[in-house]
Amino acid sequence: MSATESVQAYIARLDHPMLDDVLELRKLILLTDRSIGESIKWNAPSFYTTEHFATMRLSGKPPLQLILHLGAKKQIMPKGAIADPDALLTWLGPDRASISFSTVGSVAAKRGQLTAILKQWIRRVPVKGSLG
Repeated sequence: MSATESVQAYIARLDHPMLDDVLELRKLILLTDRSIGESIKWNAPSFYTTEHFATMRLSGKPPLQLILHLGAKKQIMPKGAIADPDALLTWLGPDRASISFSTVGSVAAKRGQLTAILKQWIRRVPVKGSLG
């Protein structure tokens, strides 16, 4: 089974109150850049270019979050490196942030802002094996 098929199978079995938003978020991420791939990592859909940079969090409050990170090696995102005029990002540390979705339809409502953030974020993902 390919990584994409694994993600499709995972989502097909998913019982989630915001399933349409999960599907919308997956589609939005994959359409952001042709270099983005997907797999199941940390028991959730996760997305990568040269390194994994985004993972969905599908339990808890809020019921849907996108955790943005910079790959396996500890990196630091310079302050102000990501333009976020709508304050969607909640910084969890110098190398990761989250975007929360609390209500059905919130992914579609934030589509433009999400795409802009994702494009900026993937430019910061280190090339595999770089010292950053």
